[in-house]
Amino acid sequence: MVKKVAWILIDGVGDIQIPEFDNRTPLEAADTPFLDALAECGMNGLMDPVETGLACGSDTAHLNLFGYDPRVYYRGRGAFESMGSGLDMEPGDIAFKSNFATLDPATNVVLLRRADRNFEEIGPILCAALNGIKLPNFPDVEVAVKYATEHRCAVRIRGPNLSDQITGTDPLVDNLPLIRSEAFDPANPAAVRTAAVVNELSAAIQAALTAHPINAARVQAGKNVANLVLLRGPGERLRVCRCHRVPSFAERHGGIRAFMIAPTAIIAGVGMTLGMDLIKVPGASGDYHSNYTAKAQAFCHALEGLPPLPAWRAEADEGPHQMGFLHLKGIDDSSHDGNPALKTALARATSRESNFSSPPGIETPALQRDRRELIERADRMLGLVLNRLQDGPHDVTVFVLGDHSTPCCVKDHSCEPVPVLVCPLASFKRRYRAVAALQLLSHTRDLPAAHYPPLPAAPDQAAESDRARHVLHHQLASWTDGVVRYGERYAHAGRLGRFPGSEIMRMVEAVLLD
Repeated sequence: MVKKVAWILIDGVGDIQIPEFDNRTPLEAADTPFLDALAECGMNGLMDPVETGLACGSDTAHLNLFGYDPRVYYRGRGAFESMGSGLDMEPGDIAFKSNFATLDPATNVVLLRRADRNFEEIGPILCAALNGIKLPNFPDVEVAVKYATEHRCAVRIRGPNLSDQITGTDPLVDNLPLIRSEAFDPANPAAVRTAAVVNELSAAIQAALTAHPINAARVQAGKNVANLVLLRGPGERLRVCRCHRVPSFAERHGGIRAFMIAPTAIIAGVGMTLGMDLIKVPGASGDYHSNYTAKAQAFCHALEGLPPLPAWRAEADEGPHQMGFLHLKGIDDSSHDGNPALKTALARATSRESNFSSPPGIETPALQRDRRELIERADRMLGLVLNRLQDGPHDVTVFVLGDHSTPCCVKDHSCEPVPVLVCPLASFKRRYRAVAALQLLSHTRDLPAAHYPPLPAAPDQAAESDRARHVLHHQLASWTDGVVRYGERYAHAGRLGRFPGSEIMRMVEAVLLD
């Protein structure tokens, strides 16, 4: 049988103990039968995405997980965001991962780094208004702006003598003054010039957004204005091996061909940079409302090597792939927001428990449920994947992990390790068998009850012969480690131990190339 790896990454899945969850983490408090079944049938451990004690970004974490030391290859996240958003990048271009934000012009204080997550309708309109904006003092610089997801957009500047060795304009925390871009080295003329370009661009964008009718309407409606774009993570594109800078994923890993489903622009940009095939799936939006069913279907379809569905759009030639990478984003957003009001809105849309109202800062049981619900949606999506792949023609090994911890109380990435599980589907199938009755998941919109997969039942040991039981026990013991749940503290006891993220691709290579 042809070997395959199904890699599912749950962005920001790690957390810390929460008193409202009886001092459990959200992952430990969630109902995750499929994740738990894989943990029971595989091996578990804890991973530091880059290194112990480092709170890393998703871009640096993914580079490290894919086998590229970010200390060597990282040049800022802006280029990844721009490429993933659909902006082309040429040598010498500088790009930014950017936020629509709210600025108090009287004090120059950034009141909200994220003006609003619900930008799907107005974001493209505002980006179109900013695209091609002119800078009077730099007529030789071209500006391109393109909408990404939620409150995010990509900004690219193109022109002579530009450098990414500058600071961005993001203060990183609400209610702090807007940062003025500066060159890291005042003796670097290209960096000094670029910082001046960025500062003029920031002011020009602010003026254009302030005068835009959309913001006038938002003022009338009592909504936060989006009168600023924070220019974050300036970066230049990394070039793959043909430009003698970065080896492609396949060349670095023994010819392994990989595809990626990642609606989040920055992760898509990382994959494109490394030469991974990118598949875009309608409805997979990378936010709270992303269609997990569509993602699961496309993921399995591509991993099985079937012809692409008509609705797909691939960024590279498709063909037989040995590894599929599926990125899930919404859970990380819920932690970054740390906002009961946003959680209430989602709970009302997706949960039967939501007839409640609560003052800001107070989490009712339904709000607590909402955080778990996002994890549970990911678990049910995993059930769809298992239900299809377990009877397929390939020898599939499943990897499930996060890229960093994002505690709800911190609202940002932190340095705690994340749980990892590795499970061959053969081990999963030996321990579980499919059952006829379908379970229901009424509070998840995009996983209809009629398509909700069953968690297979444990095999009837009494029906096996003594020898069969002995063989089964030996086979299971070769992979299992006694961990029966997927979670931070459960993984601590796993056979994989604690290891850096750079080891993940060595495990993938061991599965596919040995």
